[in-house]
Amino acid sequence: MKKTAFLFPGQGAQYVGMGKKLCDIYTSAARTFEEADDALEFKLSKLCFDGSIEELTKTENTQPSLLTASVAAFRVFMEEYEIEPSCMAGHSLGEISALVCAGSMDFSDAVKIVRERGRFMQEAVPQGIGAMAAVSGIDRKLIEKECSTYAGSNEVIVVSNYNSPDQIVISGHTSAVNAAGERLRKLGANIIPLKVSAPFHSPLMQPAADRLRAELHKYTYKELKYPVLSNVTAQPYTGHTSIIENLAAQIVSPVRWTESMIFLKQNGISIAVELGPKNVLKNLMKKNAPDMKTYSFDMEEDAALLKDELSENAGSAGIYNPNLPTVVTRCLATAVCTRNNNWDNDEYQKGVIEPYKRIQRLQEELEKQKKQPSKEQMEDALEMLRSVFRTKKTPSEEQAERFTQIFEETGTFELFQDFELEA
Repeated sequence: MKKTAFLFPGQGAQYVGMGKKLCDIYTSAARTFEEADDALEFKLSKLCFDGSIEELTKTENTQPSLLTASVAAFRVFMEEYEIEPSCMAGHSLGEISALVCAGSMDFSDAVKIVRERGRFMQEAVPQGIGAMAAVSGIDRKLIEKECSTYAGSNEVIVVSNYNSPDQIVISGHTSAVNAAGERLRKLGANIIPLKVSAPFHSPLMQPAADRLRAELHKYTYKELKYPVLSNVTAQPYTGHTSIIENLAAQIVSPVRWTESMIFLKQNGISIAVELGPKNVLKNLMKKNAPDMKTYSFDMEEDAALLKDELSENAGSAGIYNPNLPTVVTRCLATAVCTRNNNWDNDEYQKGVIEPYKRIQRLQEELEKQKKQPSKEQMEDALEMLRSVFRTKKTPSEEQAERFTQIFEETGTFELFQDFELEA
């Protein structure tokens, strides 16, 4: 089975009518919008389906609207295909959509969080003080150099988005962004001023980051079912305990989307599915990893192609269903997501790397042979995960929660009823 990643868009992908078609066909999508309406105590669904683009584009409205449309698309997709993603990634706001779909944040909590996130970002800088511009057609290092040149003691200008090798966004004080943009244009760059309400992903957003951190502390978080890449590090989350700091840091840090897509490619991802409005991330993939097949679930023509791709990927091997989670695939995913608390390289090599690679080879062989794992192979995977927990010094309570989650998701509780949950 080919490895698949799910991608979730950020601001800029919104349009009036987004999500309506899914809601007309799927009860799960309609319920998602109803949940958002109840959580926010106003008709977000009406704003998305029939509102004005001016009202929808207000940051405090855009963010919960995109989150809701993306989660609705994810739920419908899982209902239709039951694909187990190897990894998830979201662009800026989309990172929160990914965390919700990975099971680490409750949707009703997240929709309230992003409503406040949008308000905090809007209020961080007075209107007209900040600006953003997309830069293309020029080397990244030259853009970074010009930002450093125009950043003074009273002026802020930074790279805010590494979207693709040919698309970088700068953000900061309006005067600095304009000056740097003019200089870069003379050097041969294409400059497109962005219609945004604030200089996102720049140090000017620090007040919003501080307020978001305080807001995030009001909620609880669970372990991730699937690996999710952080915009700040372009690496998978190490566990749910890093959610608050990662999301707060993201407000003032550049979105490392190019590095994230390279990470997916280097880790064997060959199919990506964009879950949310439009096809912005699919278009960026053409620049970041052109060999990766990418489909936008919101596009009718892509949905048909995706169905054919997944049918071909699934094969026709009787009871074998590569799209459903197994104890082996879930143990591998959990091993990657688990936070490390042990920095002894020798212990890590023996207790994490070596057993993980052994089970990874087992899974690759199962996929080649189109076989489900035997009980003995599942036990091997569970022992691998126990070794990872032991080496990473994972708390016993978290270990038990993770094992229980695996048995629930794979329907193997009865098979392993004598399994000791704690090491």
